[in-house]
Amino acid sequence: MTPVKPESTLCLAKVILLFNLLQVESYVVATAIFVLTTLLIIYSSSSGNDSLHYKGEFISHAVSRTPINVKKWATKDGYFPVIGNKTMRLHCGQCALITSSSHLLGSEMGSEIDKTECTIRMNDAPTTGYEKDVGSKTTLRVVAHSSVYRVIRKPQEFLNKSQETVCIFWGPPQKMLKNSRGNVYRLIHQAGLAFSSMSAFVIAPKRMQQFDDLFQRATGRDRKKSHSWLSTGWFTMVIAIELCDHVQVYGMAPPNHCRVAPPKHVPYHYYEPKGPDECKTFVGNERAKKGNHHRFITEKDVFAEWAKLYNVSFLHPSW
Repeated sequence: MTPVKPESTLCLAKVILLFNLLQVESYVVATAIFVLTTLLIIYSSSSGNDSLHYKGEFISHAVSRTPINVKKWATKDGYFPVIGNKTMRLHCGQCALITSSSHLLGSEMGSEIDKTECTIRMNDAPTTGYEKDVGSKTTLRVVAHSSVYRVIRKPQEFLNKSQETVCIFWGPPQKMLKNSRGNVYRLIHQAGLAFSSMSAFVIAPKRMQQFDDLFQRATGRDRKKSHSWLSTGWFTMVIAIELCDHVQVYGMAPPNHCRVAPPKHVPYHYYEPKGPDECKTFVGNERAKKGNHHRFITEKDVFAEWAKLYNVSFLHPSW
């Protein structure tokens, strides 16, 4: 066997030492990369929670804590009449705002609702067949442009049920103005001519912008940039606070309802038992980032804040 030279032994030892040092250095580098990556993930998650936290999941933490006084926010020319030169002068001491939620089924709240001075309903939510739970009296109905066709198809249900009914229609100005190309305004006008007991108003473009501004002030987010659509519930709640001294909201679940204890299947509308599930609709819209969506849970968070300021209470469920 050829003897190993001392120089070779020393060289080999240096190589082994260098290799060990490189291993240690690689371990340190890998550890550092792992730590930095972990911190980055934690930071990203934290930042995401800041902008999409459940309370409300779509409310920015930069939102102003000084809310607009909704009572004094309305403008005199916020609504324009569809027929004639009527003005919106409705004012009520006590109002019942009846939602379209299935939580009202089996509530037997109908008689209590009908005893209220003014009752407010939304879109094409019917009363026939549901009187025991939702009542039959309608003082004011707030209708979205997308629901006009369904309301007009059943005028005996929605427009001529009580002696005097005020209908407020909302939608994009390009669809709701008298000189618009669409036929939504024309349908509303024809209904106004056919039913003299109905006072029909359309929300003016300037006022529509105010609803957007109110959303941004309350949530810290620009409605259009955040791909949000205001719900009819948003318009109706604001109008109710404006017109009523006390608002009792029937059937609206609290903001954390779908998170704390996800219930069994509950239809989104009480009159559509085979319709979409309420919580799936709420959560799906809240978390969606592409397209345009209602931010139902965020709106409820705002309503909870307004309830402390404007004498609003929630019944069945109570919260």
